[in-house]
Amino acid sequence: MAYAIIKTGGKQYKVSVGDKLDVEKLESAEGETATFDQVLAAGEGSSITVGAPTVAGASVSAKVIKQHKADKVTTFKFKKRKGFHKTKGHRQPLTLVQITAINA
Repeated sequence: MAYAIIKTGGKQYKVSVGDKLDVEKLESAEGETATFDQVLAAGEGSSITVGAPTVAGASVSAKVIKQHKADKVTTFKFKKRKGFHKTKGHRQPLTLVQITAINA
């Protein structure tokens, strides 16, 4: 099974054709194709091409399925005996993509 290691949104992902994964928000509409150019490694079995830092001419194509937000993360700050408490929430914007092709 061919796979690639891509970098997007400051994170690295190991992907194969048909995989669905959540990545940091991409500026693509639903149904469009996104291309990841930062391919760190690509190959199949024992024939792996590792880039320095990226593999030249390699790319990974993915179809944008939907734009959504992650579950809410709540932070709570508290200082004892000071009467201080602060609650803050955050929902990270994400993009769900499905890998369609690995061009290495």
